[in-house]
Amino acid sequence: MQKTLRIAHLYPDVLNLYADRGNVQTLLRRCEWRGLRAHVTCVRRNDELRLKDYHLVLIGGGSDREQALVAEELRRHRWEFKAAVEDGLPVLAICGGYQLLGEFYQLPDGTKVAGMELLDLVTTAGRPRLIGNIAIESPEVGTVVGFENHGGRTVHRHAPLGAVLSGHGNNGRDGQEGVRYKNVIGTYIHGPLLPKNPRLADFVLGLAAAYAGLAVEFRPLDDEIEWAAHRAFLTRHVGIKASS
Repeated sequence: MQKTLRIAHLYPDVLNLYADRGNVQTLLRRCEWRGLRAHVTCVRRNDELRLKDYHLVLIGGGSDREQALVAEELRRHRWEFKAAVEDGLPVLAICGGYQLLGEFYQLPDGTKVAGMELLDLVTTAGRPRLIGNIAIESPEVGTVVGFENHGGRTVHRHAPLGAVLSGHGNNGRDGQEGVRYKNVIGTYIHGPLLPKNPRLADFVLGLAAAYAGLAVEFRPLDDEIEWAAHRAFLTRHVGIKASS
């Protein structure tokens, strides 16, 4: 019997400010197109969280209040999370979820909210908000496009997800966006991140499949519509001529 890829979507009841459910649906559909069975469990606040049950964890973003509430919940699991990440658990953390991977993130009033301390990463408050369309070049998945909207300035000691081609990135200063550590991906690019970046979606699925021990051939899909959206965004909204 074929093994099922098990995905945990953490706290969609409070961390779904940027419609991260669309990213989950993209993962499911690309699995379906390849005949790969996948199942998503929505883990809500106060639900039991057993990370060993999953092959991929997705954390979205929320408001400052919601993130602070979730931070308390996640810190209860931080040692289990730390061990799982070191063991190779794939994690996709977007915007607020990305901030929660670090030591702390700072609210606009100066309050520091403790994160999970999975990565050597901190986020301080800043003005103005860093808002707008963004494109980055990732050494692993090529060009990634999307939208960023964050007041936090993040710095870390790990590899970035990519170099900023247009936009602000982690802090508006160092030309880097996101983070890569083991099988963890963090990014400020939210909204339809995976629908507009099919190569990134398949990369995430590839990490999850390998972690699950699944021998999956990631054959090319008929996803020209997704690529057309990617190229159109890059050309019209970022002003960069698409190469493919």
